Amino acid sequence: MSVDFLGLIWLIFLLSAFLPMLHQKKIEGARLRLIRSFERKRGARLITLIHRQEALSFLGIPLSRYINIEDSEQLLRAIRLTPDDMPIDLVLHTPGGLVLAAEQIAHAILKHQGKVTVFVPHYAMSGGTLIALAADEIVMDENAVLGPVDPQLGQYPAASILQVLAQKPINEIDDHTVILADMARKAMKQVRESLTRLLAEKMDRARAEELATVLSEGRWTHDYPITVDELIEMGLPVKVGLPREIYQLMELYPQPAGRRPSVQYVPLPYGREDGTPVPSKGNK
Repeated sequence: MSVDFLGLIWLIFLLSAFLPMLHQKKIEGARLRLIRSFERKRGARLITLIHRQEALSFLGIPLSRYINIEDSEQLLRAIRLTPDDMPIDLVLHTPGGLVLAAEQIAHAILKHQGKVTVFVPHYAMSGGTLIALAADEIVMDENAVLGPVDPQLGQYPAASILQVLAQKPINEIDDHTVILADMARKAMKQVRESLTRLLAEKMDRARAEELATVLSEGRWTHDYPITVDELIEMGLPVKVGLPREIYQLMELYPQPAGRRPSVQYVPLPYGREDGTPVPSKGNK
């Protein structure tokens, strides 16, 4: 009896170790099939840059993922493997990340001869916005957002560091802050110039410089959500209406098992009791 019980424990242990791996392989296979199907439908290469930071944890401690050099290396390789005249579709879901990595990706997108379309199902903030602005077209969910591209130095916005110099006499400011302010000034200039180069491909130079200043000068907090309506008012090539496959792809980046979901609902579209659909706001 004790031997059988010990064997059962080992069986449970092996299953608990291998079942998550098999499940992950199944999800990865489903992602690749959906990506390939979407590529055939659109006649384009589909690339994803998705940071589901809420789905990562180590010993119960959430880990964050951001745009990094590895992302830029992989994305640039994908672009190199794409024929010059082939369109590229890029799914963006990210809080941002390294300016260097984001600028490398943005410039590679800008130089690609085929049409580049960026799909934003939820948000593409900071460096993600920089990448989106390099595309020929940005397709968003009606509630999705982009964000400001003002540089950050550590935990402080560059624009806020410069405010210290503007509001205090220089002899009351420590050397460390003066050095940070010099770095902040350079960082803001570099990001503004990079944005201007990207935007000048889509509008006249004067408007590009004006909009680059708006997005990089720190007039908002770094996590300020810029809505679709605001983006359109800015003259950016934004449209609403994501393909169904983009939502399906996002569902293949699931929340970690074992966590109680914060939001729950029956995942079905609802109609009336008699089966007729509920009219939308525009069809009342």
